[in-house]
Amino acid sequence: MGMSVGAGGGGGGRRRRGVPRYAAMCEINMTPFIDVMLVLLIIFMVAAPLLATGVPIDLPETKAAALNIDQKPLSVAIDDKGAIFLADQPIEASALPEKLQAMAKEGFDERIYVRGSKGVPYGRVAEVMSIITAAGYKKVALVTEQERK
Repeated sequence: MGMSVGAGGGGGGRRRRGVPRYAAMCEINMTPFIDVMLVLLIIFMVAAPLLATGVPIDLPETKAAALNIDQKPLSVAIDDKGAIFLADQPIEASALPEKLQAMAKEGFDERIYVRGSKGVPYGRVAEVMSIITAAGYKKVALVTEQERK
């Protein structure tokens, strides 16, 4: 019988007319962007705790929960030798009240954290706390590390 001939132009009828074979992509590949952001997030999560303390102190461990801190608090540190540091700067005990008054933004309502090393005698920590409370500050707290299991 007869054979029907298509109206196509020959040479492979699967290709559409007017559409180039390799067209430009109109979308953004988000995978590399997300990968970079996740790597940066992990780097900052690891580096953030290292930036929190300036004076290396071996804090005692307790079962107390971590504090919720919105702003950087005033911290007084006492190392193993009994030296006092205010905001990571060494200071004499006699100059402590004046420096605290200069640094406290909220006045005597400012919370002051005392970080005492395990090796420092308890009397030295109590002495520093009494200097702070005698200067008029009533919100004095001791800082410890959470107990490791």
